[in-house]
Amino acid sequence: MSDSRTLLTYGLHAVEAAFRHAPEAILECWIRLGTVQPELEQLVARATALGVRAQRVGGEALERIAGAPGHQGVVIRRRPPRGWAFDEWLATHVIGAALPLVLVVDQLQDPQNLGAVLRLADATGVSGIILTKDRSAGITPAVAKVASGALDTVPLVFVTNLARTLEALKEAGVWLVGASGEASESLYMLDLNRPLAWIIGAEGAGLRRLTRESCDWLARIPLKGTVESLNLGTATAVCLFETLRQRGA
Repeated sequence: MSDSRTLLTYGLHAVEAAFRHAPEAILECWIRLGTVQPELEQLVARATALGVRAQRVGGEALERIAGAPGHQGVVIRRRPPRGWAFDEWLATHVIGAALPLVLVVDQLQDPQNLGAVLRLADATGVSGIILTKDRSAGITPAVAKVASGALDTVPLVFVTNLARTLEALKEAGVWLVGASGEASESLYMLDLNRPLAWIIGAEGAGLRRLTRESCDWLARIPLKGTVESLNLGTATAVCLFETLRQRGA
């Protein structure tokens, strides 16, 4: 049903957000047959206004189209969100900005985590998410579902050479802080009220050596219990919201 040039998106929140933020990207729409639900009927009206036919199909057919059971009665086929070239994104969202906040995730492979990170980035006003093209999750229906509306609100930048990208961020006046459980300094001891990029390592593997060496500081999240680390989404949330706290948001 979809190919590399299109993206299936399902779930009420994700589809409503696509109609709100990227209506021009929507190509097809399917609604569960026999369901009278105000939210779904509003989507039918929006699709009709855009010239997109809302096709009524049975629940089993809708599940086959979505490829997953959690469709909540609606599936769309759309163009994927825009991917930014690094230089263009840097000039537009970082250079000249007062306090840019960037999130860099090195080889993030879990679609659920990528969706969660997108939601966090939207919630904390992140200027863009930088991801590696190599060994990173792409934009999939699962990512769109978990992102729950943040797919079109946060600039996504996929890069080939992360070390070179980090150096370019430094040259643009952005300080790099790597999240590492092995760091000696707590993130609560750092001054985060500056142009900043948080560097988060992949699930399990953490920061790669060259990535660690590119950071201006390494910081850990102090843990008081018996667990040795937090999952990627939770760790990212702690880092981003502490940054907002220090900035008085």
